[in-house]
Amino acid sequence: MSTLRIPVTSSDHSQGPADAPVTLVEYGDYQCPYCGEAYPVIKQLQKRFGNKLRFVFRNFPLVEAHPQAAAAAIVAEYAGSQGKFWEAHDALYENQQQLGEAFYVELMKSLGLDVAGLQKAFDSGEFNERIQADIDGGLRSGVNGTPGLFINGQAFYPRQGFDELAEPIAEILGER
Repeated sequence: MSTLRIPVTSSDHSQGPADAPVTLVEYGDYQCPYCGEAYPVIKQLQKRFGNKLRFVFRNFPLVEAHPQAAAAAIVAEYAGSQGKFWEAHDALYENQQQLGEAFYVELMKSLGLDVAGLQKAFDSGEFNERIQADIDGGLRSGVNGTPGLFINGQAFYPRQGFDELAEPIAEILGER
């Protein structure tokens, strides 16, 4: 079974307390339909388990299959550099069918972020290193598709669907 090779740190994008008893890490691709299916399930888990769950998102754009994946990751990282990562993350998943330049411009405007700053981020490649570090960490951890999910450092492969994520989390928390 694969294990998470790159420990979660304060530089990761995370929601929930650092000392939560359960940490769920997702290596995700904003254009991946399976990540899109997992997104609302993870939101439900966050509601259900509250402060007992820490959720960490790492980029794993599958650029060969999803032409907007890398651009969307840059959009999220740029928003994150302005304190708006989770707002961008959620909007990208909630609007997967609209991913593209026009949507990114509208998203920046709706978040109150500088569109020219986003273009500068694209042109300079300023977030490429961070995104590549996420990809490399995912590969070292055995991720070969998205979403790559880890619960407390152990890879989780749903058999039937993402609703299965609740069971091991509840088990760890003694809430069966």
